[in-house]
Amino acid sequence: MKTNTLILLALSTFLITSCNKQKAAIDDQAEATKDAIDSRKENVNADAAAAKQQTDTNAEIDKANIDARKAAEQAQLDADKKVVDAAAAAEKARVDALAK
Repeated sequence: MKTNTLILLALSTFLITSCNKQKAAIDDQAEATKDAIDSRKENVNADAAAAKQQTDTNAEIDKANIDARKAAEQAQLDADKKVVDAAAAAEKARVDALAK
């Protein structure tokens, strides 16, 4: 009977050890998967931060282009006003010359 008990004890120990190894392997796989997910999350966060930075940069460029267009258009309008003033002065001078 002692032999049967020893065999049963050895078999139980083997099964428990085998189960523990399987559980450890499952835990290791779960940890590896979680680590991979965390790494992907970090990459997503980094990509989002870079995209936000690029968007901010693009917005600054767009604002600068708008300001440049505004300045150019205002300069053109100021030049157009000077042309109108010069044409009006020339017309007045012509009228004065004809009146004499």
